[in-house]
Amino acid sequence: MTRALARVLGRPADGDSWRKGMTGERRVGAELDRLQRHGWRVLHSIPLPREVDLDHLLIGPGGVFSVNTKNHPRKAVWVGDDAVKVNHGRPEPYARKSRAEVKRVQRVLEHYCGFAIPVEPVLVFVGVTDLKVVATQLTVRVYREREVSALAPLNGVLTADEVERIYAVARHRHTWLTA
Repeated sequence: MTRALARVLGRPADGDSWRKGMTGERRVGAELDRLQRHGWRVLHSIPLPREVDLDHLLIGPGGVFSVNTKNHPRKAVWVGDDAVKVNHGRPEPYARKSRAEVKRVQRVLEHYCGFAIPVEPVLVFVGVTDLKVVATQLTVRVYREREVSALAPLNGVLTADEVERIYAVARHRHTWLTA
């Protein structure tokens, strides 16, 4: 279906979801790049097997963060312990998937680095009109794109040498081939 016809019919065109996701990832990526002056390393769009990718990997003195970007322009987002609802819609498994992704990242990095690496999940919502976090046991950090700078002052988890070792491993495509 062409984009013009899809718009007339009020339906998403092929590729609209991908484009919307990419726009959100770029916005969050720009925010994360600003953390580099605070000793953080950032990797964007790391390809994994089965045609998926890590949106962003943030490595720094405060640990390693696997950052998932969700672009929901002009929508209200509600985050509970294990579900996310966009405009009161059906529950989305964003938190569960983020936690699973972290286990994958941690397993791969620890295998190649040879030491324990703390990895935390982060969900970043882009373009939302309202973000309400009502979780009581949330194990995923949740931010709007402009709030990811809250990660900058975190420290005491990794040494500068560990940050550089993890970054050197994570930036090579070969590392993720069997992830």
